[in-house]
Amino acid sequence: MTERKPPGVPFESWVEKEIRDAQARGAFDRLPGAGKPLPDDTTYDELWWVKRKLAREGLSVLPPTLALRKEAEDALAAARAAPSESAVRRIVADINTKILDMMVTPPPGPPLGLKRFDAEEVVAEWRARRGGRGAAEPTG
Repeated sequence: MTERKPPGVPFESWVEKEIRDAQARGAFDRLPGAGKPLPDDTTYDELWWVKRKLAREGLSVLPPTLALRKEAEDALAAARAAPSESAVRRIVADINTKILDMMVTPPPGPPLGLKRFDAEEVVAEWRARRGGRGAAEPTG
């Protein structure tokens, strides 16, 4: 527990005494980064802590249009691996709705550069990958 500064003792000498006492107790042993040089960040970035947190958590922040492009790629891959034709159609319909919404009200940032997927083409590709299996499945 840290003691209160005694009256009449200059603040600097009290702080220095507290540091010496903590060093003697080993409070500074095995601190992360101890004995290593400070990172050489020559430019100051106000959001350094946000960027470090995102990197530590493995997250990234993309503009909405780029995030939708990635989501569209993932949706197409999911449609190719879907277990049924109805699942393929549902996945394509969901991503097409998101693409249309962004085309109607584009957010700021880079252009979307996507068009809606043709559900019949995706289903035909899905059937071809499966060797024609599932072709007689209802399209509900």
